[in-house]
Amino acid sequence: MTPYREILPRGDPIPIIVSIPHTGTELPESVAERFAGPEMRALPMTDWHLHRLYDFLPELGIASIHARFSRLVVDLNRPPDGEALYPGRYETSLVATETFDGEEIFREPPGPETTEALRGRYYEPYHTRLAELLQGAIDRFGRVVLVDAHSVASRANRIHPALMSDIYLGDRDGLACEPWLTEALRVGFAATGLEVQINDPYKGGYTTHNYGQWPGVDAIQIEMCQRLYMDEGQPEKFVEESWELTRKRLVKVFAALAQRLERS
Repeated sequence: MTPYREILPRGDPIPIIVSIPHTGTELPESVAERFAGPEMRALPMTDWHLHRLYDFLPELGIASIHARFSRLVVDLNRPPDGEALYPGRYETSLVATETFDGEEIFREPPGPETTEALRGRYYEPYHTRLAELLQGAIDRFGRVVLVDAHSVASRANRIHPALMSDIYLGDRDGLACEPWLTEALRVGFAATGLEVQINDPYKGGYTTHNYGQWPGVDAIQIEMCQRLYMDEGQPEKFVEESWELTRKRLVKVFAALAQRLERS
């Protein structure tokens, strides 16, 4: 059983791949039984329902891949060697031991053997397949846009103050993509009435940083406040009007991006 789900385009594909690494909610009991308390089974830090919000992608010719398992099992958007993405700032590790609010996740932090086993079983297959998708698009089109899609609770935590903007684009301070991509998404989201901020407090994680160095890849992270599409205090509760409005906005942004690529 693969630790990810891959959704292929319907019809002719275009050179855009979307990765959604933190939407997974499956939880192996071997991990859950080591939690510090039952509250961790509520899966804090999850990018709730995001793969469902982006379920329009195949109709635009866009392939996507998303995690099945919780980021509390292993974080697919962290460097495998533990290198800091934001030196000097708090950040969670490959296997997180604390939440964004400083809560202990495990009774005892996982040791090197456990971490390596989790990396081999859940992390490596995801990135192997993502790399294959990217290379396939490069081979076919000569280039590819990689969008790493995330969502986040708006309230303040150890990483950031309360989030006042709606969309946070991260291109690793311009190192992961050409300027046109960041600007196209900024303009696209702004045209739907959303407030956009760039590289603060999110510059992009491992996925953006790593694959943005590949020749032929323009990589960018989209971090979206969860208040736009759900009740942040009750993840299981949908606000139908907000959900539909956010989905329509995303369709417009990605359709415009697809058209931009067709013209270039």
